[in-house]
Amino acid sequence: MTKASPNSAQRPKGFLTLTLHAHLPYVVNHGTWPHGMEWLHEAAAETYLPFLRMLGNLERDNIRFNCNLNLSPILLEQLSHPVFIAEFPNYLTRKIVAAREDEAYFIQAGESHLAETARFWHRFFSTALDDFNALDGNIIAGFRHFNDIGLIEIITCGATHGYMPLLGTDESVRAQIRLAVDTHIRHIGKHPRGIWSPECGYRPAGFWNYPVPFADGAPMPAGFDRIGVEQALSESDIDFFFVDTHLVEESQRIPSPYELLKGSVPRDLQTEQMTHGPHRSLYQPYYVDGPYDKRYATTIFPRDPKTGIQVWSGDTGYPGDAVYLDFHKKRWPGGHRYWRVTGSKVDMGDKQPYYPQEAAERTKAHASNFVHLVYEALKSGFNDTIPPILCSPFDAELFGHWWFEGALWLEAIARILHDYDTGIQLISGSEYLDQYPRAGFIAMHEGSWGAEGNNHVWMNPDTSWTYTHIYPAELYAREVCTVGHWRNSPLGKRIAQQLCRELLLLESSDWQFLITTGAARDYAEIRFLTHNDQFNEIKTIYQTFEANGRLTVAQEARLAEIELRDTVFPNIDPGLWAAGAKQEGHIQAPTFPPAIPPASAPAPAPAVAYAKSEPID
Repeated sequence: MTKASPNSAQRPKGFLTLTLHAHLPYVVNHGTWPHGMEWLHEAAAETYLPFLRMLGNLERDNIRFNCNLNLSPILLEQLSHPVFIAEFPNYLTRKIVAAREDEAYFIQAGESHLAETARFWHRFFSTALDDFNALDGNIIAGFRHFNDIGLIEIITCGATHGYMPLLGTDESVRAQIRLAVDTHIRHIGKHPRGIWSPECGYRPAGFWNYPVPFADGAPMPAGFDRIGVEQALSESDIDFFFVDTHLVEESQRIPSPYELLKGSVPRDLQTEQMTHGPHRSLYQPYYVDGPYDKRYATTIFPRDPKTGIQVWSGDTGYPGDAVYLDFHKKRWPGGHRYWRVTGSKVDMGDKQPYYPQEAAERTKAHASNFVHLVYEALKSGFNDTIPPILCSPFDAELFGHWWFEGALWLEAIARILHDYDTGIQLISGSEYLDQYPRAGFIAMHEGSWGAEGNNHVWMNPDTSWTYTHIYPAELYAREVCTVGHWRNSPLGKRIAQQLCRELLLLESSDWQFLITTGAARDYAEIRFLTHNDQFNEIKTIYQTFEANGRLTVAQEARLAEIELRDTVFPNIDPGLWAAGAKQEGHIQAPTFPPAIPPASAPAPAPAVAYAKSEPID
């Protein structure tokens, strides 16, 4: 690579759009350790605050980053929750004290290097506490600043990360999206243009049957025609979302990110037999075809598989490098980590000491390698009329929490693309769409980025029982919200609002994911059953209200208790769940360019149907 000329202003030959998906299930008031609030504290200290520091460095040096950062609505609700704001400094203080205690122990034991690493942790968590205090406890305000100046683009997600292909009513799908938009505006101050469809889940319009019987024994409704995810997004003025590779090209099965975490890397990907050159169709956005108003067509960006392996794979990817901090081995009490990866097959007892500066230096080489991979992927399209764009999406918590040095790696990518003349520029999804046309329309089948590329992670023999409860709950909530008795009194509205909150928390895809992967199965099952029980309690309370117009003293107390425990989405509108409810009209007329196929676009893969590429009118 050659150094970029400071006066160079030529149009980039290609673009990289990094997408970071920041999300945690609702854990406030639902346990602390090992599962619960500890997850939120760890993510805030090890991912969110370091990411803000990285953005501050880039802002200071006038270097663009322009990633798509999803802050899920339920994460926003937790980061702004009084319980988190009060407890997080206590968590950081415990980590600081533990580092001091470790330092004293290692000094006494004659372990001078480990004592220095303890001082590293003391500085790390002290800096986190200083940053949190400087933000006056408002982490969201930090992200909002970088969104306002254009260094990042904050996008949204389903309200509680409900897996949209399996939700049982169109109203539930629409409500997840509409509430997400409302929550985003409340916290970020503007309407989101993009969304992370939970688990990159997609379902087209078509006939649908309930896949499991109802737990309450009620007869299952007949099958019916459903809207596609693209229609629900379009109705809420969402411009773009992301899908997994195989939904665009089914010519080869691509491993899911979660398979890669377990070390599953197909041989052809390990030996470089899969090349990017002929796969131009992955490096352009498409309008989503379907039976909805094409004047407001929504757009997809496909996930690039090869670059993703480098971050997702703990076996052959960057995070598995010997010098990086080992995720699993911790010293108790305190939970600080003092050892490096050493090797993917090395036993815990043989892990070697961690050297933070050496690990930080290694991120620069890995960032350079990543930029090279992006260059190789895009170079065949550098002379196209429409420059190609590579979409590389990840869970945000991978950077800092799982891969401790990940935020440094992201910063190094931005600096390399700024300092060297690669022809590649970082860009956000909406920024690209404002400048360049889509490649045409694409009709996709149902799928996700989960293992097997379908719904299996969320609907399988271990998790199907959860949907036997979710489906009747969705139908009851729709009935209550449609009839509208809740509108007649403040008490009725309160009850209906909490009914909808419990339904949303019940719909979270995290519970099925944690059950399937075994990461925290007991906790996930308890959490699901808790919200199911609370939904049914609120259902009984609402039935009393309908019959009598008032509640018993015990019911009033129980309603207040559940409200306090699950106090999210304060202004939630039960009308979002009313039968047929949808966004009325659109916020603004579309301003995006028409769909024009690039000159070098390949023939479509057999599993993908393309409509004629004509301007939208």
